[in-house]
Amino acid sequence: MNLPKWCHALAMKLGLFIALPAILASHAHAAPACIGPASDTWVNLTVDRVHNNRGLITATLYPNEPKRFLVKNGSLYVASTPAKAGQTRFCLFVPRPGSYAIAIYHDEDSSGTINRGGLFGIPSEAVGFSNNPLIFLGPPSLRSVLVKIEQANQAMTITLKKF
Repeated sequence: MNLPKWCHALAMKLGLFIALPAILASHAHAAPACIGPASDTWVNLTVDRVHNNRGLITATLYPNEPKRFLVKNGSLYVASTPAKAGQTRFCLFVPRPGSYAIAIYHDEDSSGTINRGGLFGIPSEAVGFSNNPLIFLGPPSLRSVLVKIEQANQAMTITLKKF
């Protein structure tokens, strides 16, 4: 049985209206273009007090393991994104839901390493950590910077500090 053209047109419109919510729902939890090794879990980061557009904002993700925190080759990975003065926003993949520490620095010269100066090796580039701990006479403890990332699409703000 052939239907009139207006029936086909109506069916097409209804079909699109029925299919569109299903299509949108299927992509609602799709990972955005995050940095780091892809996974089903990510955190949206806002880095405050970025002084200029030079270089990169570099994020280092650490597991909940004290022996690995802030030591060479102790991180799960390091990833960077272009710096944007004021605030730099990006998302960062994490391997799975759990507790992690995030260290950020503004790599102004894009050298891939944090520049240090002075007698005590104090960073000369701005740094920040998850939970924005008070930094006084040395780096923060792992416990003070651990954050629970329990689901995809959580948001967090990290404020940079320059010493």
